[in-house]
Amino acid sequence: MLYVIGLGLGDEKDITLRGLEAVKKCEKVFMEAYTSLLSFGLSDDGIATLENLYGKPITIADREMVEEKADEILSDARASDVAFLVVGDPFGATTHSDLVVRARELGIGVKVVHNASVMNAIGICGLQLYRYGETVSIPFFTDVWRPDSFYEKIMKNRELGLHTLCLLDIRVKEPSWESLSRGKKKYEPPRYMTINTAIEQLLEVVQKLGGSAYDEDTDCVGFARVGSEDQVIVAGPMKELLSVDFGLPLHCLVITGKTHPLEEEMLNTYRLNTNNDSNQKDDGSV
Repeated sequence: MLYVIGLGLGDEKDITLRGLEAVKKCEKVFMEAYTSLLSFGLSDDGIATLENLYGKPITIADREMVEEKADEILSDARASDVAFLVVGDPFGATTHSDLVVRARELGIGVKVVHNASVMNAIGICGLQLYRYGETVSIPFFTDVWRPDSFYEKIMKNRELGLHTLCLLDIRVKEPSWESLSRGKKKYEPPRYMTINTAIEQLLEVVQKLGGSAYDEDTDCVGFARVGSEDQVIVAGPMKELLSVDFGLPLHCLVITGKTHPLEEEMLNTYRLNTNNDSNQKDDGSV
């Protein structure tokens, strides 16, 4: 049996009871580590905390293993119970759907244990979840690669009055272009896009395309470490969020569409000039 188990968004305590029971009875445990991370990242102490809770070792499954060596995971699942752990909910990334399809094609039983994900946790800012359009991903720009395909999706959402969730790039164990050109993989240091970088890139694209989907005065909501004890949520125009230090990863950004008065009331509690600081760090500071 292959168990695909959501871990939630914060730390080791966010796994469900059903998920924990499943992990404890599995012989092997893999943890996907490139679409998202728990609050402690991939630190030795953090992984050790999980291993102590589960009572068994964890194999970190990076992008290469999941996308190119999934047969190894599925081979183990043929003979025993295997847990595949996913930060957030199991189906927050298409890669995990592919793993489930391949398992079923091989006659391997699959059980899924759901959990909270960024897709619904962003509801904490007050923007109603059914008023969101298509989610977009913002990749890191490079000197030679500055994609802008996400702009059209944001524009369509805004034309319909819908909010847009922007998922920001995470690069963990990614081979450098230079090493690939030489035929020998050398991995870059981990990088996590900040809200500030995302806004800079968004504004660069709208200026390059001469579009009007958004500008520096467009209202947005920045989220850092959503679901964790020290989460930070700040609402305001892009130009204001550029100056906010959101702290450690992971970050995401929402570009607001047309807002209902109730949504506005909730957003106002997260603005920088509000007297209600509960939206920011637990100590009340930004």
